[in-house]
Amino acid sequence: MDRKIQLSTITRKALMALTGLFLCFFLVIHLLGNLQLLLPAEQAKESFNSYSRLLSGNIFIKIISYVLYTSIIVHCVDALIITLKNKKIAGKYAVDNRAKVSKWYSRNMGVLGTIILIFLVFHFKDFWYQYKFGTLPMDEYGNKDLYTIVIAAYQDWWYVLFYVLSMFALGYHLLHGFFSAARSLGVYHPKYVSWIRIFGTGYSYVIAIGFAIIPIFIYLNR
Repeated sequence: MDRKIQLSTITRKALMALTGLFLCFFLVIHLLGNLQLLLPAEQAKESFNSYSRLLSGNIFIKIISYVLYTSIIVHCVDALIITLKNKKIAGKYAVDNRAKVSKWYSRNMGVLGTIILIFLVFHFKDFWYQYKFGTLPMDEYGNKDLYTIVIAAYQDWWYVLFYVLSMFALGYHLLHGFFSAARSLGVYHPKYVSWIRIFGTGYSYVIAIGFAIIPIFIYLNR
């Protein structure tokens, strides 16, 4: 029985690692698209709305989007199941020395993940749902004017603050998750460990700071 439980946990961790790595790839593409919002206003509007139309009208992109939605759900469900199992196992021991050997964000992945999940609910509701099912105005080029919706959303200081804090949570989540995925997939080899650490740390900082800069820039300049 214990062996079956162990195999089940290993399988779930591997699946969570694979879905997590796919989401990491998506974050790069998403960040590159969103950085268009930093362009001069008129150029940003045309470029961002055209980009949004491309993402919604391309059949290949639609297929990728379904993979994305599935990956998010599987990643969240697996993370919840593994967290509950770990808590159950930890409860069997009188002494827990994890705080001495692990980073604080590694011990609080559940909290960080919850913050990110709440952010995703707001993010999907305010932008994805509005674009897919809302009645958006059209810009002068015949595209749905998502740019105006985004700019309006980032005029509220509390929304910008929530976004930035969520990106910090994402950064720490990525920092732990990247190394955890490497271990789960068996590529955290001593020969490459320093390179994996450098790449993983750099990636986490770039993604978190890159996304956080966008709403701050819009709030201060648009």
